[in-house]
Amino acid sequence: MKINNLGYLLKEGFRGIFLHGFMSFAAIFVTVACLLIVGSFSVLMYNVNIMVEELNQTNEVMVYIDETLSESDARSIGTKINLIENVQMSTFKNREQALEEFIADHQGDEAFNGVEAEDLRHRFVVTLMDNSQMEKTVAEINQIEGVAKITAAYELAEGFSTLQKILQIVSIIVIAGLLVVSLVIISNTVKISVYDRRDEIAIMKMVGATNGFIRLPFVVEGFSLGMLGASIAFGLEWLLYDVLVKQIETMDSLQMFQFVPFQQLLIPMIATFAATGFFVGVLGSWSSIRKFMNV
Repeated sequence: MKINNLGYLLKEGFRGIFLHGFMSFAAIFVTVACLLIVGSFSVLMYNVNIMVEELNQTNEVMVYIDETLSESDARSIGTKINLIENVQMSTFKNREQALEEFIADHQGDEAFNGVEAEDLRHRFVVTLMDNSQMEKTVAEINQIEGVAKITAAYELAEGFSTLQKILQIVSIIVIAGLLVVSLVIISNTVKISVYDRRDEIAIMKMVGATNGFIRLPFVVEGFSLGMLGASIAFGLEWLLYDVLVKQIETMDSLQMFQFVPFQQLLIPMIATFAATGFFVGVLGSWSSIRKFMNV
């Protein structure tokens, strides 16, 4: 194709946006609405997944040391614990610190008034990297000489891991479903736009225009509409996200929900919106015009 012809077809593609104002507006509006729904659900599930992950990390393992060991010997066990692959960190607490926590937890309970530091053990509070491997990690810690007892909330860890897996599966299914529905709606909107111009396509076919010559303006128009819709949707998503997060921060009852800054989502959101806008615009216009090529 000659450069002059290519320039003419590109110009016609952009001109078509303004010539068919209502249908162009409809295509952009539907694209924006669908991307906002998909984008909002995606960032919500991303934040929920992070919150569950943080809660999962707060599930700690308590390692009690043999009471016959001195404090220095007990501390040395921490080095061996930290060498275990799934251990993120271990914090040592001597008998005196353990007693202070015990008194704070049982304040006002006269049954524990006579407890002294010597009645308790030195211990380590161990945080794991992956709580789904808690049982295996506890077994490895238990093999270290000097470890007397370990307490771990297996059921809680399994519950968090199960919840996280469920959220991931639900996210994939719902987001995929929303994307399919969005593509169908947007594609149908583009088809209506193309159908509205069927006479124009028929005339071009009758004067001998090639399929490529006819398609390119529609593809350029679809691409422009898709990217414009994606750009508007991205800007609105950013704006709505920041407004929502600021609103949540002002509400005491919702302080437990900590949302990541939108800047942390910037690159994946730009890539997702741009790819969707391109895919919807180009593929929608390309597939929609095929049925009119046999005129």
